[in-house]
Amino acid sequence: MPGDENKIMSIEQYQNTFIQTNFADRIGGANYGKDTNIYKFEKIKRAKASAKQDFPNIELIDMGVGEPDEMADEGIVSKLALEAAKEENRGYSDNGIPEFKAAAAAYLKEVFQVEGIDPVNEVVHSIGSKPALAMLPSCFINPGDITIMTIPGYPVLGTHTKYLGGQVYTVELKKENNFLPDLNSIPEDIAHKAKLLYLNYPNNPTGASATPEFFSAVVDWAKKYNVVVIHDAPYAALTYDGVKPLSFLSVPGAKDVGVELHSLSKSYNMTGWRIGFVAGNPLVVKAFSDVKDNNDSGQFIAIQKAAAYGLANPQITEAIAAKYSRRHNMLVDALNSLGFKAEKPKGSFFLYVAAPKGVKGGRRFESGEDFSQFLIREKLISTVPWDDAGAFVRFSVTFVAKGEEEEKRVISEIQRRLSDVEFEF
Repeated sequence: MPGDENKIMSIEQYQNTFIQTNFADRIGGANYGKDTNIYKFEKIKRAKASAKQDFPNIELIDMGVGEPDEMADEGIVSKLALEAAKEENRGYSDNGIPEFKAAAAAYLKEVFQVEGIDPVNEVVHSIGSKPALAMLPSCFINPGDITIMTIPGYPVLGTHTKYLGGQVYTVELKKENNFLPDLNSIPEDIAHKAKLLYLNYPNNPTGASATPEFFSAVVDWAKKYNVVVIHDAPYAALTYDGVKPLSFLSVPGAKDVGVELHSLSKSYNMTGWRIGFVAGNPLVVKAFSDVKDNNDSGQFIAIQKAAAYGLANPQITEAIAAKYSRRHNMLVDALNSLGFKAEKPKGSFFLYVAAPKGVKGGRRFESGEDFSQFLIREKLISTVPWDDAGAFVRFSVTFVAKGEEEEKRVISEIQRRLSDVEFEF
């Protein structure tokens, strides 16, 4: 019939065209799209949809969300509106405006006691931390070079290392080492060949915090093996119970070996705004800026000015941290009453707990994923499983709840739903 030639092809039909054979090996080559493995977060998404369908009248409590549950501060939003209306802010910002860079340097000094950061040469904005992590390997990695990553962990730096023909060496984060990587476990040949070391504290997903002593050891190790340190610090200002926020750059010698990535997504409820910065070693900052210049044309100037307002008002983050601290206290108490051995983290909004081995007299859990699926499908509680270094699940205290009474109700409901079984650990 007329018009048949314009019918939209199915995915299967597209897979038989020349396009299928032209995909880069880094994303699967000719087999791209044919992989039947299901990504962890897609499994969670499907399980949540199935649970909602099976139990439409029961609230699904989402403890897996890795982003804030509230809007950005009114002052930040108002500043955005004000600056967005100005004609002079409409254009490209390229590698950022001086006002934001100065605010970032001042923020590091006020919140983290980092002295001597030059806003001109040692700070550059990024459109969130994820793009920065994606671009940094282009500054350093040649085919065969090594990036050292921790597992469990955020994979983006490693993914792009592999895209460039590099290799990833992983170090497990274990409870017995306070979820800090054992640098001495890295073989000498790997250490000598490595170009990058990725760290993230407070940590996603474990919630673990670093110490000045650990960061000092990292500096010594990096100098010994000539490895550039990339410290990803989106949760650095979210600390609890009198623990002072800690920056890698506050440790003597850190600026000699690397950079730190900060983001306003988590600490200022600005996830969708996509604004952060890279600070530290001026040569690394310069290289990143050059690569960045060939990847984007900078974040909207009005967003940078709103973010500068936020950085100048760290009490905004302190209020957010107080909320998460309160929620952590309630969640830890509830889980421990059920037999878990949960420990409140010193920072981040993640609670990382060992999965039970099973239900007494009932089903067994072979992995964190197995337990997480049980929680979603049978208890309508969503979490994120991590099985990279033991069977664990990650709870997030960013669940939606307006006010303390609603927070108490959500946590009490979790405790009630899980109390009708007895877990074995």
